Amino acid sequence: MPRPSCPRCQRPLRHCLCALIPELHSRTRVLILQHPSEVGHALNTARLAALGLRNAELRVGEVFEDLPQLLAQPDYRACLLFPGEESVALSAYAPADKPLLLVVPDGTWRKARKLLYLNPVLAALPRVSLGTVAPSRYRLRKAPQEGALSTIEAIAAALDVLEAPQRFDALLRPFDVLIEGQIAAMGQDVFIRNHQR
Repeated sequence: MPRPSCPRCQRPLRHCLCALIPELHSRTRVLILQHPSEVGHALNTARLAALGLRNAELRVGEVFEDLPQLLAQPDYRACLLFPGEESVALSAYAPADKPLLLVVPDGTWRKARKLLYLNPVLAALPRVSLGTVAPSRYRLRKAPQEGALSTIEAIAAALDVLEAPQRFDALLRPFDVLIEGQIAAMGQDVFIRNHQR
């Protein structure tokens, strides 16, 4: 029988993170497109990000039929947070009349690329990237490349740039507790053997 879980954060009730989830306001709108394979993942950081931001929305799927309508919001300029040769560093974006609608694919790199492939309107968006970032705090997954971050870390880093001087460190508080809880559950020896670099 499955353990009872919190309907909001979807963590087991004994490990509910809701008390740590902030309610942060941002001028930037964040649209997280989550691959279905991530929904039941114990370390679902996209859900935590969406819960912690007032101006955010989380959608789950592979093909998003209503994506053109979601992107055509007159008060925002849509862009895709995804690295690549054609991406522009967010630091190059100066505050303008229209804030950004930051579209963030959530999944493994392979699944995120699949979301772009299955949603051509997404792949056609102007791309932005973070540039140089601090090392990931996500100590339970091996990063596929230098500078790779979890979804919640990437969103917090992007908002730190776009909304400066406002900071979004509070968004990472439940994430840090989640990671520490997973390490405690597996035991220090297992963590060191399998995850320490």
